[in-house]
Amino acid sequence: MLKKLLVLFIVLAPLAVKAQEVKIALINVNEIFYAMPERSGIETQLSNKQEEITKKLQALEEEFVKRGEEFEKNPATSETMKQDQQRQLAQLQERYQTIMQGGQQEMQQLQQQLLEPVNLKIKDAIKAVGDENKYTFVYDISAMQAPIVYFTPSAVDITAQVKTKLGI
Repeated sequence: MLKKLLVLFIVLAPLAVKAQEVKIALINVNEIFYAMPERSGIETQLSNKQEEITKKLQALEEEFVKRGEEFEKNPATSETMKQDQQRQLAQLQERYQTIMQGGQQEMQQLQQQLLEPVNLKIKDAIKAVGDENKYTFVYDISAMQAPIVYFTPSAVDITAQVKTKLGI
């Protein structure tokens, strides 16, 4: 019985090794993203939004400086007027902070909204190339972060294949 198990193991061992074959490929997602035609449109929209927020902030800044100069030129004569002037300046500062924080959130939301379809498109193309070539793992080497610490020059880089799949 033991001999039969040993013979069965010897016969099946090569099949088990073949079934466990691991194919690994590398990809540079940043290179693909920067080659995408959608990138320039995304950058333009983000730049326009940033410019819009900056203009709002500059207008508030100018108003703050103007009011501050007015208050210096025409000092308040009563304590009530001084408090009113200080309250107005404090409100301008609060509006500035609110617009700045809201602007940052708007920028993040817009960036996420614009990048999501592009990232999905890249991910789908990577999956398609990976499936076609039966890769077990595809590592992104864009940032060279863990778990990638080294790869040989002979490693398979599928960046060009994914670009082709995306038509770029």
